Amino acid sequence: GLSLESNQTLLQGLLRKTVSSSDINQETAAYIKQKIRENPSPEKSINLFHCLNELNDRSLEQEVQTYLNRRDYNRLSGVSLSAAQWSALVFVLLNSEEELDEFNLSKYDRSEECLLRLLPVIKASRKINLSNCFITQKGWSALISALRSNPSHLTELNLSRNEPGDSGVKLLSALLEDPHCKLEKLQLVNCSIGEEGCAALISALRSNPSHLTELNLSFNKPGDSGVKLLSALLEDPHCKLKKLRLSYSSIGEEGCAALISALRSNPSHLTELDLRGIKPEDPGVKLLSALLKDPHCKLKKLLI
Repeated sequence: GLSLESNQTLLQGLLRKTVSSSDINQETAAYIKQKIRENPSPEKSINLFHCLNELNDRSLEQEVQTYLNRRDYNRLSGVSLSAAQWSALVFVLLNSEEELDEFNLSKYDRSEECLLRLLPVIKASRKINLSNCFITQKGWSALISALRSNPSHLTELNLSRNEPGDSGVKLLSALLEDPHCKLEKLQLVNCSIGEEGCAALISALRSNPSHLTELNLSFNKPGDSGVKLLSALLEDPHCKLKKLRLSYSSIGEEGCAALISALRSNPSHLTELDLRGIKPEDPGVKLLSALLKDPHCKLKKLLI
């Protein structure tokens, strides 16, 4: 490494005058930090930060640690970080087992800049919470591209209360149908998903059905046609869904009937079903009541 005196001795011939080992370290660290400032890509700067650590120079890390030590949410809100400080932040978070276990963007700043800057951390995390983070189409595309580069790591993803719409969900579907994707929990509450987006989502899950155990599509508009497609997924013997939430999703009698038929044909996995928003007088309520009396029904929790 750079901090080894034997390596520094080899480099001394490049210097015009004799200097101490300490001076060499300081000059080298200054040169490395300049290179970090010149390179806006955090991923390309990671090795340079390792070199700084070898030289016992953690000054850039200490600059961002001040913000990380805050215990409130949105701790970077209103803070203007330089490119070098963003790179330092990425390096610190990538070396935090706690952050890589569960990343929550709202701890830092629910802005598109923060999302894009921290993509190297996001794609290395096992659980990701980006709920209510105002993700635009640009941010959505960059996010899905990053997640697709490391699909086997991710187990939980919360994208609720953003507005990707059907086009954004189609991009997400490309991730879900990847055979290397091992996602277990997906939350897409209030994401402006219509019939077209629901169709793309279900198609992806049917091509790779064996990992997802929890799906939340509440406060969207899949329509009866979308619910029928979802029901076809539930009928798949490889489907492992245990919890399904579709509250306030405008499900009609046809959608309810399709769901119940699916649960009767493959009753062994689903234990929780949330259909809140269905009116008591709806015919679907009677169908659900009949399902609960079925001895093969494994539902432990039904919300209506």
